[in-house]
Amino acid sequence: MWIDQSVLDAMLRIRTPWLTDVVTVVTDLGGTLVSWVITAAVAVALLVRRHPREAELVVGAMLSGLLVMNGLKLLFGRERPPIPERLVDEATHSFPSGHAMMSAILVCVVGAALVRVLGPRARNPVIFGLLALWTVAVGLSRVYLGAHWLTDVLAGWVFGAVWAALWIWGVSRFGSRGRKSGESVAE
Repeated sequence: MWIDQSVLDAMLRIRTPWLTDVVTVVTDLGGTLVSWVITAAVAVALLVRRHPREAELVVGAMLSGLLVMNGLKLLFGRERPPIPERLVDEATHSFPSGHAMMSAILVCVVGAALVRVLGPRARNPVIFGLLALWTVAVGLSRVYLGAHWLTDVLAGWVFGAVWAALWIWGVSRFGSRGRKSGESVAE
């Protein structure tokens, strides 16, 4: 796609050593290790506070999302940007971006868990803005580093948000059956 090549060319023009160092840290913060540490920490915190449905939401969406993401990569089989432009070594296919998809799933389900546990108190736009900013920064870092085309990242965000929405809907629809009639989510 022409947009992919145009954006990659723009990234090449703005690359500097210091910016590459910063962007590498951002991409690492959205990588597998950090995402799973966050997932585990959130799940443990939810379980300690006796919110097993919300822990199930976070862990279930992430585990199944990982499987879906890998399946989509195999299904589409898209090649990554060429090696001279690529600053990271990746062995998997490019579409969709795993960093973008998994970070989108994580921020969506963590946000939903916060709302389910805290109710209206959790609806702080700053919190949700920071969550959104994290996944945007992670996704754009992948384009800057040449690990993905822009459309890989856009698709990752869309697939991730849709997958998270399905989990949020499922846990809200089917997970609430164990609650007593009239019991609120924040209780």
